[in-house]
Amino acid sequence: MIKLLAYPLSIIYFICFGLTLLIFHPIQWVCLNLFGYEAHKKSVDALQFFLMRCLNILGARYTFANPYDIPTDQPLIIVANHQSMSDIPSLIWFFRKHHVKFISKKELGKGIPSVSYNLRHGGSALIDRKKPREAIVTIKKFADYIENTNRAAVIFPEGTRSRDGVPKKFQTKGLETLIKHIPNALIVPVSINNSWKTLIYGKFPMGLGAHIKFKVHQPLKASEHKTNVLLETIEKTIKHHIEI
Repeated sequence: MIKLLAYPLSIIYFICFGLTLLIFHPIQWVCLNLFGYEAHKKSVDALQFFLMRCLNILGARYTFANPYDIPTDQPLIIVANHQSMSDIPSLIWFFRKHHVKFISKKELGKGIPSVSYNLRHGGSALIDRKKPREAIVTIKKFADYIENTNRAAVIFPEGTRSRDGVPKKFQTKGLETLIKHIPNALIVPVSINNSWKTLIYGKFPMGLGAHIKFKVHQPLKASEHKTNVLLETIEKTIKHHIEI
């Protein structure tokens, strides 16, 4: 019965989702080209808010647990597990005062209204996974940008999303590069739960009633830990709070 209901609701969701992307694409262009970065950022934040509201059509709800007063005057590296594309709008929205940027695969830099435009022009890094040496150079430049602007870099060390909530082994080369080149960064581990349930049936229909939870853990100063110990601590902390 629930899956039957998911079909019409998914159609409504995709229509609203697509319209949101189409509407905000020219809005972003106008904001960036006529008013500059700050206006563009506000348009991107608004986009994330409405994308999250689209998911509410499917009965999804969000809980964001962040008991920490994270400063905005130093660079952040937000490290999280990855369960669905729904993770991204939520992280941008909940951490919006930190100016969230992503390391993303280059394929996402074209063809997707609003999303591709923001990735190309909003400060994120696009990497070619088939060219790891070039990817490292791009990540180094991205790290310099994050350090110089005191903004937040988000990285998903699993490399790809978990389809059943079970976390994959962390691939830490990219994270290690960020830590090395942003030595004064504050590392913010985040555990994400249940967003995979929006894709429990695959791409269509969408899953209903997911309670998507974000738990922010104790921030860690990169400069106060050996890198290998820090990487191990981050992975253990995130995975320990994933609900299987």
